Amino acid sequence: MKLLYKYKTIFAGAFLGAIAGYAYYYFVGCASGTCAITSNPINSSLYGAFMGGLVGDMFRKEASKEKESE
Repeated sequence: MKLLYKYKTIFAGAFLGAIAGYAYYYFVGCASGTCAITSNPINSSLYGAFMGGLVGDMFRKEASKEKESE
């Protein structure tokens, strides 16, 4: 449970990114089916979760990042 609280911004970003990735697949998608990311809802959601996690990591407090490296 401590892990979830410690990385809550990363998990929240990944969750929102997965929703955004699926929404992109659903509303925009790929008509021909040859697009690597947007032709499959799983790929699109995982890519969105990864990108959302990276964005969520940008909003972590610097003090917690410094403690982590010690």
